Amino acid sequence: MNARRDFLLLLVLAASASPAWGQTAAPQPTGGTTQTATPVPDFSHTWNHTSLNGLELPQSGPGPVTNRSRLRTGREVGVSSSTQLVGDYTNPILQPWAAEVVRKLGEISLAGRGYPTPRNQCWPEQVPFVLGNYGMQIIQQPDKVTVLYPFDHQFRQVRLNEPHPAHLTPSWYGDSVGHYEGDVLVVDTVAVKVGRFSMVDWFGTPFTEALHLVERYRLIDYEATREAIARDAKEHRQYPNPDNGSPFDPSYKGKGLQIHLTVEDTGAFTMPWSATVTLRRAFDERLELVCAENMKWYPDTNAAVPVAATPDF
Repeated sequence: MNARRDFLLLLVLAASASPAWGQTAAPQPTGGTTQTATPVPDFSHTWNHTSLNGLELPQSGPGPVTNRSRLRTGREVGVSSSTQLVGDYTNPILQPWAAEVVRKLGEISLAGRGYPTPRNQCWPEQVPFVLGNYGMQIIQQPDKVTVLYPFDHQFRQVRLNEPHPAHLTPSWYGDSVGHYEGDVLVVDTVAVKVGRFSMVDWFGTPFTEALHLVERYRLIDYEATREAIARDAKEHRQYPNPDNGSPFDPSYKGKGLQIHLTVEDTGAFTMPWSATVTLRRAFDERLELVCAENMKWYPDTNAAVPVAATPDF
């Protein structure tokens, strides 16, 4: 009886030593030193993103494909065009075959036509293309993080503190696992399926199933958020209150959210490259944005969109 009582007491003590969600773990001695615990950052909000392309240029190092087609104000060359998408196929990150894909799609756009993308064909937008949505909602739980995107009910789930399985079947959003490093949420994604309209950006930059994406989510102060958005405004047109996303809260002067991402794909890219995505706090509202296939401007895609020859009612 005493042995059983002592065993139950040990279980109670062990359970009480584990912090509950939202609490700070007690410092643990390691090698004679004490590690200072960091509270789990609070990302569980609705966030507003202001530019459609989504991928902001890094302040240094190789970055994503940019648009060769620019808006002009008088003699001044301005920001990237949002209607004519001509990816810079000379970007050194691109392998020759990937550069050729980008070049051919740019020619279609220069000719005044559109080309099929996951967005206009109602296919999964995948990563990192999906980060170009006008925002997101993040839901944190002890064992996972769920990210909801406003367009066409897309979402991702990130399992926390688990490794990738040894054997994975590629899926549209891949297998995402995460962990906290201090005040940063690190998300590692592999096994992203390649489909007919798969691309990493609006310029049609392709990828292969070797794609490996690492995202680092962190909160940044109000001034740093403004500065990042101002830098991006030199490259992309800004839409602070889009029709297909949650508008930002102009009265909020707290922290913003920044995602730093690193992309590796030995099948499509010559080197790893990086980009950032900066978001502001948005009003807590969810919009019903249902995708409708658009075949009018997109040649040779009719077979991908279901068509009814006769009414079904």
